Amino acid sequence: MPSFDIISEFDKHEVKNAVDQASKEVDTRFDFKGTESSFELTDEKLIMISESTFQLQQMFSVVCTKLSRRGVDIACLEVGEAKGSGKLMRQEITLKQGLDSVMAKKIVKLIKDKKMKVQAAIQGDQVRVTGKKRDDLQEVIKMLREEKLEMPLQFENFRE
Repeated sequence: MPSFDIISEFDKHEVKNAVDQASKEVDTRFDFKGTESSFELTDEKLIMISESTFQLQQMFSVVCTKLSRRGVDIACLEVGEAKGSGKLMRQEITLKQGLDSVMAKKIVKLIKDKKMKVQAAIQGDQVRVTGKKRDDLQEVIKMLREEKLEMPLQFENFRE
């Protein structure tokens, strides 16, 4: 039976490259001269540090541009609130990867509500869709691409 998996991932290496590029741009921009503006990247968080919320917004704009140019969907970013400590402001951006149970259930419900001739099953942080015909699976992919979900989806392991 043909099947495929629905996942939500991004390339961590591309994210690191985009943050490095954004850091270089912030270091050379005139409006950031003499400020203590920087990016800190961990596995699942990007922390921006600067002197004002306006500069944090500018830094976010720069990093979003760099991420989109490198093929990383910015829908996987969850922007936190800017917090001040002393003269510096910090803002955390969470990098969401994998389908949480709520999103996986929503995808399964969407597929079942359309009454397509496929079965969807949640397997950890992904959803496996199986069906008798390849065309049915392609209809599911088309339908999910048209839906406006808050996370980017990728479709992999398409097997006959």
